[in-house]
Amino acid sequence: MNSFDSIKDQFNLVAKEYDENRRKFIPCFDDYYIATTELIAKEICTVPRKIVDLGAGTGILTQFWYEHFPEARYVLVDIAEEMLAIAKKRFNGCANVEYRAMDYSVALPDCANGEDGASRPDVFISALSIHHLEHEQKKNLFKMIYENLPAGGIFVNYDQFCLDDATLNASVEAHWTKGILASGLAQSEIERWQSRKKLDRECSVANEIGWIKDAGFSSAESLFFHGKFGVIIARK
Repeated sequence: MNSFDSIKDQFNLVAKEYDENRRKFIPCFDDYYIATTELIAKEICTVPRKIVDLGAGTGILTQFWYEHFPEARYVLVDIAEEMLAIAKKRFNGCANVEYRAMDYSVALPDCANGEDGASRPDVFISALSIHHLEHEQKKNLFKMIYENLPAGGIFVNYDQFCLDDATLNASVEAHWTKGILASGLAQSEIERWQSRKKLDRECSVANEIGWIKDAGFSSAESLFFHGKFGVIIARK
C-alpha cells in the first residue's frame, strides 16, 4: 500500500466516525462535494501551490481537494478549535496541512507573506460556512479574498442558499426539512440542526455572484445547484 492509499484509508476512518450524518443533511452530497470538485480539479483549476479552506470544520472539503492535489500546501481555518481538532485527526501525518483557529470574517491567515507572493494562496475554498455571515460581512470577505489572490487565482464556495421567490423557497425548505426528519437521524441531531439553522443568513446564488463580481472578480458562475445547495466559482 502506498502512502496516498494510507492517507485515504485514514480519511475514510475519520469520515465514518464524524461525517456520517452530513449525507443526511445534504441529499446531493456526492455531486455537491465529490463530482464538482473533480470537475474543478480536472477542467478548471491549474495545479495550486497553496489552498486555504475557510470555515474548514472537520476538513471534509479539504479531503476531497487533497485527493486531487496531494502536493499542495493547505491551511484550514475555523473559529471552532474543537472542529479543527477533528481535522487534525483526519490529516494526521500530513506535513503539508496547517491549522488556524481564527475568525476569517475579520482577517485572512498569513496570505501575503513574501515579496514574490510565493506563500500567497492561489485558491480559496469554503463549504457551508459563509452563509452564516451577515450580508455586509460576506461582501467584505469577498473583497479580502480578491485582494489576497494572484491574477488567475480562484475562489470556490460550496454553500447553502435561498431562492429569491419566497413561495418557492418555502416549498424547497419544507421538502428539505421533511427529508431530514425522515432520514433516521437521532432527535438530538435534529435539535442541534434546528438550533444551527437560527444562525443562517442565506442569500440567493444570484445575489452572491453579484457581490463577488462587485469585489473585483473577473468572472463568477454557478457551477452546481440542487435545492438548497450550490457551488459558485470565481476567478480573479
